[in-house]
Amino acid sequence: KGSGQMIPLLSIMTAVVALDQVTKVLLTAYIPLHTGKVIIPGFFNLIHVRNTGGAFSILAGASSSWRLSFFVALTLVLLAVLIYAYSRVKPDDRWTRTAYALICGGAVGNLVDRLRLGEVIDFLDFYVGTYHWPAFNVADSAISTGAVMLLISLLRGK
Repeated sequence: KGSGQMIPLLSIMTAVVALDQVTKVLLTAYIPLHTGKVIIPGFFNLIHVRNTGGAFSILAGASSSWRLSFFVALTLVLLAVLIYAYSRVKPDDRWTRTAYALICGGAVGNLVDRLRLGEVIDFLDFYVGTYHWPAFNVADSAISTGAVMLLISLLRGK
């Protein structure tokens, strides 16, 4: 398979990482850590929090050097698996290839934070009343969207 087939993967990954990092830079410039701004009362805030753990703060309490090594290694292994899986998908199956690219871009976006800061910046805070979804970011959104797209692809038998 030609190397040109990797261009869509790299393009989508680059776009996701760029959008993720730009939003995080803007957030840190305008919203101090542990503060926020109400955007839609009762539903959505922009907040500035940091997550040392994984999804839903998994392993947030683990020793920092072990935790960082674990998440970096896990991300690199998952990226290798996802890129391999992407390469096995037919080029005309853009849906599934986009799903893999979104997940890879999100993984790299959060990896950049981990390598740069030792933690991930989260800022999107959705809630209803006292029920909050854990804060997340653009990279997390790309991962979640890609995962849903992959599930749909599997259900469609692709």
